[in-house]
Amino acid sequence: MSLVEIARFTDVYEADLAAAFLASHGIEVSVTERFQTTVDPLMQGALGIRILGHADQVDEARALLDQAASGAFADNEDDDLEPATPRGKTYGRLVAVAGFIGGNGFGGTSLPRRTRPVQVAGLILIGSVALMSWGLWLIAKLRGY
Repeated sequence: MSLVEIARFTDVYEADLAAAFLASHGIEVSVTERFQTTVDPLMQGALGIRILGHADQVDEARALLDQAASGAFADNEDDDLEPATPRGKTYGRLVAVAGFIGGNGFGGTSLPRRTRPVQVAGLILIGSVALMSWGLWLIAKLRGY
């Protein structure tokens, strides 16, 4: 039996979740392009990740995914999270800003940077110690020590 595309996703994890959801409902599917998109994540948007299934189960699978997207399977029974308060949002923003500043800004990401803030601070410290040493040596030489 031939395989037919059931859905296409731009994120491999979202595709894996959808595949697990369909498998829990008895629909056998496979996720394609997993290797290419996990080796090079930029390929996820270019290729897309497809879920393939048997032709006789396509309509049922698409209907289940549509129901899941509309929230038909959602419930609040086991939701133990409290709603966010304005104070909690402010605290979260402060923690995020502190983490950004303390974590060298974009230093921990894959963005190319020549020097990170900690490196700049170290260079300034080394330069000021060297400058003070040279200044003290010069003063001592001029005074005849």
